[in-house]
Amino acid sequence: MKRSELDVVIDWAAIEGWNPGIYDAECFYQADQYGFFVGELNNELVASISAVAYSQNFAVIGFYIVKEQFRGRGFGIKMWKTAMAYLGSERNISLDGVIAQQENYKKSGFQIAYRHIRYQAVGGGIAPDGIVELRTIPFDQLVAYEQKLFPAEREQFLRLWVKQPNSAAYAVVRDGQIVGYGVIRQSHTGLRIGPLNADNEQIAEQLLLALLAFNGDALVFLDVPDANSQAIRLAQRYGMKPVSEVARMYNKGMPNLLINRVFAVTSLEVG
Repeated sequence: MKRSELDVVIDWAAIEGWNPGIYDAECFYQADQYGFFVGELNNELVASISAVAYSQNFAVIGFYIVKEQFRGRGFGIKMWKTAMAYLGSERNISLDGVIAQQENYKKSGFQIAYRHIRYQAVGGGIAPDGIVELRTIPFDQLVAYEQKLFPAEREQFLRLWVKQPNSAAYAVVRDGQIVGYGVIRQSHTGLRIGPLNADNEQIAEQLLLALLAFNGDALVFLDVPDANSQAIRLAQRYGMKPVSEVARMYNKGMPNLLINRVFAVTSLEVG
């Protein structure tokens, strides 16, 4: 996939109702420029898939789309086989499967670890004290903090992700160290929070309030792992409405991560 073609695929994802971020494409593409694929028919783009290889041990599949008028003709399975061949047999592969596709993923050896529930909220309010701009913190601290929350190093992706246009990135710092951070960015509809990572529910709540205060009364969406009961409780306490869900699936088992610190996932497309 060419970089310009990813913009087309982002638009497809918006049509599917996935509500990607307006400026996500560059961040995603730089995570693995060779891991994005399109299917063409008579010089027309008809299908897509991403297979971002973060390391020799871990990868994420996303953007698995066939344009509606071309479905049922075997193009999807060709894309799937291309992605799996690119990633090889040794990596633990993750994806977030929509309900309609989960049984198909199971046939390929993927198993459900937990679910991401998309919650909808309304922005507003006032940011609490104790919140700092993430850009004021040494970047290597952020990289170190995420090591226990993601199965592979992704420094280049993070560097771009926390500096998107029309976005905000906040952190809570104690004793000179990050104990939580969150990002909110413009999406095709409203705003998206992701990630929201914190050592505990109290810190997550501080960050959530700061992120909601970023842009008045705009609609805000976040994808919450139901494996973190604190995260579900926090969303429910603020009256957020569940609007959709997907299943986080792995083909070699769930990595040993501190899921109780993940209050909203970074993205469903690249993890």
